[in-house]
Amino acid sequence: MLAQPMLEKLGSLRLEGMLQALKEQMGTPECQGMSFEERFGLLVDREATSRDDKRLVNRLRMAKLRLSACVEDIDFTQPRGLDKGVVMSLAGCKWVGTHDNCLVVGPTGAGKSYLACALGHQACRTGWRVLYLRFPRLLEELAGSRVDGRYLRLLNHLAKYELLILDDWCAMPLVDEQRRALFEILEDRYDRSSTLVASQVPVEKWHEALGDPTLADAILDRLVHNAHKIIIKGESMRKTRRGMKKFAA
Repeated sequence: MLAQPMLEKLGSLRLEGMLQALKEQMGTPECQGMSFEERFGLLVDREATSRDDKRLVNRLRMAKLRLSACVEDIDFTQPRGLDKGVVMSLAGCKWVGTHDNCLVVGPTGAGKSYLACALGHQACRTGWRVLYLRFPRLLEELAGSRVDGRYLRLLNHLAKYELLILDDWCAMPLVDEQRRALFEILEDRYDRSSTLVASQVPVEKWHEALGDPTLADAILDRLVHNAHKIIIKGESMRKTRRGMKKFAA
């Protein structure tokens, strides 16, 4: 087969990685001395890498992470009580595979959202389906879905993600309808998938924040008891960085 028709056929088959690799081989004299198996192996490797990259892009798009964060960029130099060993262990994402949960708690501006998004990004890289939601926005979505008849469909949609990230957990008082919906979400996920919550409210105050004692017991039983906990301390990172900029000026 002539070169140009072969390239066009690879494009029509959507083998973009293989197509690009073949073009590179055709323009590299050193490749001409390689065996057929060696050259073909390079084409297959490039196609596999290309498809993996596309799947990662799709998972990140679906995750809707609030911040562009990755574990490699987490600042462990600030005195926040952030244990690098614990964070890097969680970055392996085995806890997602075993359907454990993760709780990230700390004051405003301490980096909870960044850490949550970094772990979410790592889960996407590992191959898990991830969804990020701010807790107040989730409550709005649940209320709206009851009005237009999407409630059960929304619950099923949330259940399909291997990792659900709820930021600003317990940031506002709940009414009974919201508590029951939250229980349904966590019940669907218990022992089937993982949930990560980030909150400025200390864990010991969640029971009070959730309101109804019976539902609070049921919700926290499905969230806290099999969870890895990261407690961040110290001043706001935003405040610290503003101070550093002023000092540098």
